Amino acid sequence: MRVTRERLAARTVGFTESVIREMTRLSAVHGGINLAQGFPNFPAPAEVKEAAKRAIDADINQYAITWGAKSLRDALAHTYADLYGMRVDPETMLTVTCGSTEAMVSTLLAIVDPGDEVVVLEPFYENYGPDAAICGATPIFVPLRPPDFTFDPDELRRAFSSRTKAIIVNSPNNPTGRVFTREELETIASLCRDHDAIAVTDEIYEHIKYSGAHIPIATLDGMAERTVTISGASKTFSVTGWRVGWIVAPPELTAGIRKVHDFVTVGAPAPLQEAVAAALALGRPYYQRLAVDYRARRDVLVRALQAAGFAPNTPEGAYYVLCDIRPFGFDDDTLFARWLISEVGVAGVPGSSFFSRKELGQHLIRFTFCKTEAVLDEAGKRLAETTRLAATRSR
Repeated sequence: MRVTRERLAARTVGFTESVIREMTRLSAVHGGINLAQGFPNFPAPAEVKEAAKRAIDADINQYAITWGAKSLRDALAHTYADLYGMRVDPETMLTVTCGSTEAMVSTLLAIVDPGDEVVVLEPFYENYGPDAAICGATPIFVPLRPPDFTFDPDELRRAFSSRTKAIIVNSPNNPTGRVFTREELETIASLCRDHDAIAVTDEIYEHIKYSGAHIPIATLDGMAERTVTISGASKTFSVTGWRVGWIVAPPELTAGIRKVHDFVTVGAPAPLQEAVAAALALGRPYYQRLAVDYRARRDVLVRALQAAGFAPNTPEGAYYVLCDIRPFGFDDDTLFARWLISEVGVAGVPGSSFFSRKELGQHLIRFTFCKTEAVLDEAGKRLAETTRLAATRSR
């Protein structure tokens, strides 16, 4: 008797194509302006590109040390000490990865067992749920409530239990733009200490902030030994295609993370690691200018969205804006996003992709402003037609 069984693992059943990348593809089909996927349309700093060329010309084209080129790990240790006063041993506390995306899944694979629970604040970057599922963990979602996208400390406290292994904290936050305050981070830290849980922090937007201060949770009392800090070069240096990220963790956790990283990817691109080491040398003046430039882009898009009737939030950090689509007579975010691309010529991301349940975000759409002001101006002109075109559709 022939045995038939499922060919795909059960963990993949709930996975879908990335909604963000689907919107990018549809934007290209319709010749739209892509305000969906968070990659800049302007060049990386010239000195960073030159450093990559020098590394390639110097034949740094073979495998780097699996957990990262020494030049980059040394540069990262110096950067964390200079910016945040963190003591990071480049030999035992740093792992260089293929972007922060790999950093997150390698971290969770290293620290989470099937049956463990991982607390996730929502709305959240769309990878976090599948990352937990890949590890066999159960995500426990806690809402960030509008308009300020703050969490209720009591709700968060109830989400922790004896099964809680970790909490994922993303600040500045994608998609809300929220920068968590010291008080909020202290609440999270206290719960981690009480439940012997690990804080896994996605800090990829750490230098793109407009109000408040970026405070790594690892710098709070008792948290250095129970925090995994994730960041990368993609957003800071406009090199999303380079895939160079990193993980800072105490030595015991780093040892486990490095083993997973080795088997998942072997290592990040060697010449680009050298270039990122050079990029980090640009230091504080570069980060300050970056924030100023992004604030100007933010203000251009927020004004355009307000004028077009979208009622956007004004983010404190990162480079995304959430908007309510209900004023246009839509109650389905995916339908609205597809209509906006085909009829208005601007791509955004349906809000439901950032929630555990579609109904929680089906009234929202997310736009990015990591584009030149000229592109944002043109997007604003197109978005100004949204109300008129939506009214025509409903007739």
